[in-house]
Amino acid sequence: MATTTAECLTQETMDYHALNAMLNLYDSAGRIQFDKDRQAVDAFIATHVRPNSVTFSSQQQRLNWLVNEGYYDESVLNRYSRNFVITLFAHAHTSGFRFQTFLGAWKFYTSYTLKTFDGKRYLEDFADRVTMVALTLAQGDETLALQLTDEMLSGRFQPATPTFPNCGKQQRGELVSCFLLRIEDNMESIGRAVNSALQLSKRGGGVAFLLSNLREAGAPIKRIENQSSGVIPVMKMLEDAFSYANQLGARQGAGAVYLHAHHPDILRFLDTKRENADEKIRIKILSLGVVIPDITFHLAKENAQMALFSPYDVERVYGKPFADVAISQHYDELVADERIRKKYLNARDFFQRLVEIQFESGYPYIMYEDTVNRANPIAGRINMSNLCSEILQVNSASEYDENLDYTCTGHDISCNLGSLNIAHTMDSPDFARTVETAVRGLTAVSDMSHIRSVPSIEAGNAASHAIGLGQMNLHGYLAREGIAYGSPEALDFTNLYFYAITWHALRTSMLLARERGETFAGFKQSRYASGEYFSQYLQGNWQPKTAKVGELFTRSGITLPTHEMWAQLRDDVMRYGIYNQNLQAVPPTGSISYINHATSSIHPIVAKVEIRKEGKTGRVYYPAPFMTN
Repeated sequence: MATTTAECLTQETMDYHALNAMLNLYDSAGRIQFDKDRQAVDAFIATHVRPNSVTFSSQQQRLNWLVNEGYYDESVLNRYSRNFVITLFAHAHTSGFRFQTFLGAWKFYTSYTLKTFDGKRYLEDFADRVTMVALTLAQGDETLALQLTDEMLSGRFQPATPTFPNCGKQQRGELVSCFLLRIEDNMESIGRAVNSALQLSKRGGGVAFLLSNLREAGAPIKRIENQSSGVIPVMKMLEDAFSYANQLGARQGAGAVYLHAHHPDILRFLDTKRENADEKIRIKILSLGVVIPDITFHLAKENAQMALFSPYDVERVYGKPFADVAISQHYDELVADERIRKKYLNARDFFQRLVEIQFESGYPYIMYEDTVNRANPIAGRINMSNLCSEILQVNSASEYDENLDYTCTGHDISCNLGSLNIAHTMDSPDFARTVETAVRGLTAVSDMSHIRSVPSIEAGNAASHAIGLGQMNLHGYLAREGIAYGSPEALDFTNLYFYAITWHALRTSMLLARERGETFAGFKQSRYASGEYFSQYLQGNWQPKTAKVGELFTRSGITLPTHEMWAQLRDDVMRYGIYNQNLQAVPPTGSISYINHATSSIHPIVAKVEIRKEGKTGRVYYPAPFMTN
C-alpha cells in the first residue's frame, strides 16, 4: 500500500474508480480513506446508474412493461394479488438500503441486476431485485415473501449467485449453484458425463465429476491388456466442454474432478497441474480434488508403501464401484487379494508430490473420506465433493444402454445455496425467524429445480430436497466485537453459533416435513430416524466457555438450545421426519460477500484493503467490514 496520497487530485476531477482507488492511499495523517469509497458509491449511482436506468411513471406501469417485453416471469407475479405485489415493492423501497462499498454496488450492477437485452440500461435497483427473489421463492405465500424481503434487505440472508440474479426472470439460467456427478467405468457413462458438463454449465455454474471409478491407464478392455487410456483423456474432454459452455454469458463454465488417493493414476492426475506440464496432459481450467482416507495418513506416519488398486479389478471382485468401497476398512484384504492388481508408492512421497502441486497451482482440494463418512447421518457413502469442497452428500450410480438412455437412474447432487451474514444475524430481532426464513427460501430453490436434461440430477434433488445454508462475515463480526480470529473466544463463539443454527435449521426442516407429510427419501434409514444423531447434543455442557461469548448471546437475546429442547426436537423428528436430507454447507461466498459487505465465508481476511482484478475494469478496492482507523 502506498504511503501518501496525491493532494493535487480533487474530488471534482475524480470519477468513481479514482475515488475507490483512494482506498489504497493513506491520507496525510496516515489513515485509510474510507470516506473516499463511500463517495465512490454515491458518484457511481449518480453519474452512471441513474443516467443509465429505465424509468417508469408507476410501479404498475413498470411491471406491465417488464412482463410484456419478456423480462419478468408473469407466472411469478400471478401467484399474488396485484395489490400485494405493488405494496411489497413499495415496502422494499422504504427500507433505506444503501451499498456500503463501491465494489458491492459495482458487483450488483454488473452481475446481478436485470438489464435491457442489449445490456446497456438497468431495469432494477437492489430493492427491486430483492422483491422479485422473495416473490419467486415464496411461491404465493405472502407472509414468507415479506419475511424474505426483510431478511435480504437487512443483509441477514443472501441467496447464492445463481439464485439471486435469476429469480423472476423470463430469460434465465437455473437457480442452482453447482452439481456433483459420478462417472462409472464405461463409455456410456463417460459420454453422458460430457453431455452433462455442457448442459449443466449452460444452465448454472460449477460441475464436479467423480473419476475414481474409471479404470487406470494400461488396464485391460474386454480382457485385452494395456488398452485403457486412464483418467487424463476424460479430464481433457470435460475441460473442453466447460470451455465451450457458460450461463448466457453471465457466468463462465467451471468444473472440478475428484480422484481417490489410492487410484493408480493419482500421480499423473496431480501432474496435470504442474506449471511445466506437457500440453498433452496439462489441465488449465479444471479444478482438482483428491479423496484421502485415514489409511493413507497411517501409512505415511509409518513411512510405508501405499497400495494403489485397479478400479477395474476392485469392481470385478467386490461387485461394486471402487468409490463405494471403504478403502481404510478393506485395505489389508485388498492388498492380500491376488485378483486385484496394484501398484506401490511411498506414502510420504505421495504427500510430498501433493504439496508440491498445491504450492505451484493451489490444487488439489482435499476431501478426508473417513472423517466425512463418520459424521454422515445418511445411509450411503460420500465419495466426492464439489468445486468449492463444501458439499458432502451421498450419491448412487446410474446405468445406461447403448444409446445412452437410462436403464437405472441414480442419484446425483445439486447445491441449493444461500448464506447468512453472521454479524447481521446476531443482530436479528428474531434469530429463530431469520434461520427459518432462510431454510424455507432455500427449500423453495430445491422444490423449483427440475433439471430434466440430466435425469440423475433431477432424481437426486427430488429425493433429497438437500439445501446448503451457509455463513459469511465471521471475521467481520469477530472484529466488530473485539475478538481476535482464532482466539479461544472466537472458537467458543463459532462452536455455539453453529450449534444454535443447527437446532433451528433442523426444527424448520421438521416443520416442513410435518406440514407437507413428506420426508427426504432415505429418512427411515438415517440416524435422524433412529434418534442416534441427537445423542451428541443430549450430553455435555453446550454453554459459553468464555464470559465474552456469553455476553454476546445475552445481548442478542438468543437462547441456546438446552438438553430438553434437543430431546423434544429428537422426538418430533422421529415422529414427523425432516424434509431436507442436508441442511448446512459453508461455501466460500465470493461476490455475494461484497454485495452484503461481509468477509468471505468463515475465512480470515488477508488484507485490510483487498485488491481485486475485475476483468477489463482493472483494479477495484474493497475495505474489510467494520474496520476503522
